[in-house]
Amino acid sequence: MTARDTESGLLKRCAIVAREMTQSAQDQCEANVFHLAAMVVQSRFPIESQALMYASERYFALHPNERLPPVEVVRKGWVVSLPRLRDMLTHQLSRKHAESNPT
Repeated sequence: MTARDTESGLLKRCAIVAREMTQSAQDQCEANVFHLAAMVVQSRFPIESQALMYASERYFALHPNERLPPVEVVRKGWVVSLPRLRDMLTHQLSRKHAESNPT
């Protein structure tokens, strides 16, 4: 699996979790990426941001030592950069909004 495949999979999971308040992160990587994703889309997608944050916090409640600073999440390669995460996730969430609200 390439870095792009990993990134694509994480973005898809972010988009799914952003739509469902009942989801939880499945592992340390998802929990940390969801946390960052929640922060970078908060101003444009506050409801989706909240869902991502809840999913992250549910995981960290059980695994508090697995929370990492943003720089470490990027260093591990789970996120290429925060602007890229914001742009790509905004694109996915905007597309989902358009699909659910056709004009």
